[in-house]
Amino acid sequence: MKSALCIITIILTIPFCFGCTKKSPSDSQPSGALFCKNISENVQTIQQLNLPKTSNSNNNDNVNDDNTNTTNKIENTDDIQYGMWFPAMDYSETLSGKTKDEFQNEMSERFKNAADIGINTVYLHVRAFGDAYYNSDLFSPGLYEESNIDFDPLECMIETAHKLNLSVHAWINPLRCQTEKQMQSMDNSFLIKQWYDDSEKNGTVIVNVNGQYWLNPAYPEVRQLISDGVSEIVNNYDVDGIHIDDYFYPTKETYFDEEAFEKSGETDLNKWRKSNCSEMVKAMYDATKTENKNVLFGISPQGTLDGNENQYSDVQMWCSQSGYCDYIVPQIYFGFENDTAPFQETVDMWENMITCEDVKLSIGICTYKIGKIDTWAGEGKNEWIENTNIPTEEIEFITSKEKPIGISIYDYSSTFLPEDNVKEAMATQVENFSELLSKK
Repeated sequence: MKSALCIITIILTIPFCFGCTKKSPSDSQPSGALFCKNISENVQTIQQLNLPKTSNSNNNDNVNDDNTNTTNKIENTDDIQYGMWFPAMDYSETLSGKTKDEFQNEMSERFKNAADIGINTVYLHVRAFGDAYYNSDLFSPGLYEESNIDFDPLECMIETAHKLNLSVHAWINPLRCQTEKQMQSMDNSFLIKQWYDDSEKNGTVIVNVNGQYWLNPAYPEVRQLISDGVSEIVNNYDVDGIHIDDYFYPTKETYFDEEAFEKSGETDLNKWRKSNCSEMVKAMYDATKTENKNVLFGISPQGTLDGNENQYSDVQMWCSQSGYCDYIVPQIYFGFENDTAPFQETVDMWENMITCEDVKLSIGICTYKIGKIDTWAGEGKNEWIENTNIPTEEIEFITSKEKPIGISIYDYSSTFLPEDNVKEAMATQVENFSELLSKK
């Protein structure tokens, strides 16, 4: 995820829920929280849009046949979640060209580092570009996998993380697929490739947006594939959760789904897209619970209402009605002096927006901004340079609240493998994290 908003410097079926009320959070939204409209060009450019070379690897043979989750480390949503993201880009170092033992040893060290500072939940990227870092009949092998890999990365990571009593949430990007070149080399056995090759579906069901292909959630067959993908993971792996982040609609341009919108008979594009997005989210939630009611389903949306409006993600509804998620982790990657979305006000906004007792809140913070100019933060653009203690102060603010709130850190590499110019500062942050989180 994760530069969740373009302020980053580098870069309906609605069930009635008794006891869950919906209210407008507009009064508590940070003023002027307006963000870029061209999501596909500006969201997460460095973190995850640095596409790897195409892999032509085949599916693995080593499948976990255990269909039940028996080791939930976070057993229910009353427990406070302290999470950390492990993005797919790291597989270029940890997985590519590695043996099973080498991969498992590397991940064991990383998970132990996370656990030592109080992390109890790891979000493991298992599908970033319509690919799979696990044995899948539905999605092509992960782009960072070698063609001769003889082990299952997800199975290895689950086993390793559970030994450290970490809860494992399989992190997927439902709609984002691959580049033109990568799509061409994908095996024809996969439905996404069949849609790409179909002249009627290429441009409707799957759409090229600035060189990247995206699935269109307006189509039932797309939502079915995505929910089937969730079922496949929960049914075959001992995961404790399914986790999605802020990759919803990639553009506000009408060409993306013009034909589907015209055929729908609807007149309000914004409302229609929101409905499509929510139907997709609900299908994923339902698929998770159908396979195993104890497995959590969580969403990590953008940090402001405007950012979510630009992607047609109806976070207000997901926070106020049951049946869409068990927890929500807004990406509040802002400093305290950010002009458009100051950290404290933004956290308070989200806390007020959670009106359904079935939905728990965790706050996403980042470490990668330390030592960098925050270009779109206005007067606060130099805050992360002048104050290298911001993540610690943010955790202190969150943990000081009367109502328990979770904390999730983006990401492992920026925290434990920082750039040379911020190594000392990050070492201090890691020490502080351990003191603040481990005692909770």
